[in-house]
Amino acid sequence: MAVHKTFGAAEQVALGRKHATAALIVAGLAGVAQPAAAADYAPIDCAKASLPTEQTICRNYGLGQSEARMATLFGIVTSLVAMGQRGDIGDTQRQWLKARNQCGTDIACIAEAYKARILTLSTVMDGIASHGPF
Repeated sequence: MAVHKTFGAAEQVALGRKHATAALIVAGLAGVAQPAAAADYAPIDCAKASLPTEQTICRNYGLGQSEARMATLFGIVTSLVAMGQRGDIGDTQRQWLKARNQCGTDIACIAEAYKARILTLSTVMDGIASHGPF
């Protein structure tokens, strides 16, 4: 026996906003196959990885997952912020890459670099989301 809940008008509006926001986010994610600012950051092409850090990331599943998550966040965030903020995020991305690459083959160092960058990008994303609905 199926149970169906009937929603009032206010609940229907709230649900509509949630679904609209989710649809916009999904649409944005679908359009981010490549980062929005490829000149600022292009995900590692393991076939062309030349730096010791890049090669380590390509050989380590967990680091590869962190790379994918960070690249996705970077692409989404840079596509949603204003041009001036996009430039700032690109600048910090280049600085972060230099710091990450100084880790060499130290897996713990690379993992910590990703953890910090993902947190930074997630914080920016949370700030964007707090200004919804979209």
